[in-house]
Amino acid sequence: MVHTERAALIEDLAHLDDEQWATPSLCDGWTVHDVVAHLVDTALTTRLGFVVGLARARFDFDRQNALGVARRRGATPQETLERLRRAAPRKSTPPAPLDSRLVEEVVHGEDIRRPLGLSRTYPPEAVARSLRLQTRTPASFGGAKELVARVRLTATDDDLTLGTGPAVTGPALTLLLAVSGRRSVLGELEGPGVHTLATVG
Repeated sequence: MVHTERAALIEDLAHLDDEQWATPSLCDGWTVHDVVAHLVDTALTTRLGFVVGLARARFDFDRQNALGVARRRGATPQETLERLRRAAPRKSTPPAPLDSRLVEEVVHGEDIRRPLGLSRTYPPEAVARSLRLQTRTPASFGGAKELVARVRLTATDDDLTLGTGPAVTGPALTLLLAVSGRRSVLGELEGPGVHTLATVG
């Protein structure tokens, strides 16, 4: 599933012009180009490499990501895209659950596609597995474990309910983006728990 998502994104990226690569993504402070560089970095990350990189970043997860973007971002969008093509078949992973690779591909795929007006119909299993992992992952590692102790997420397009508290309903993909900190999607959700999502973070 990870390789399928990488291939689909590469296909979309191949049709972009330089202006589109410079578009701000849904990931705060990063352009489309930056997000692609991050995906190159995560595709190349190994368990040992992650630990070494985190130590070099003084155990600051955000700093580690920023250093990875700087390291993998090519001089041109096409250079970065070629790096992603070469990295896409890899099976390496940091010391994290394998489904974290799905979270990376789906969430960052939307970080790129939505600002550009592109759409993709993701396999429901990929979205559901990503959402389940995010709700088990602490906020310190980019997840929403603490958040779902305060809201109940119910997907309108899947048999999936997670968490406890005021209800938040909407498509599983939108729920995934919302609990991953993408506030721009909150208007697509319904329920009294949306207010909680809007005030966390």
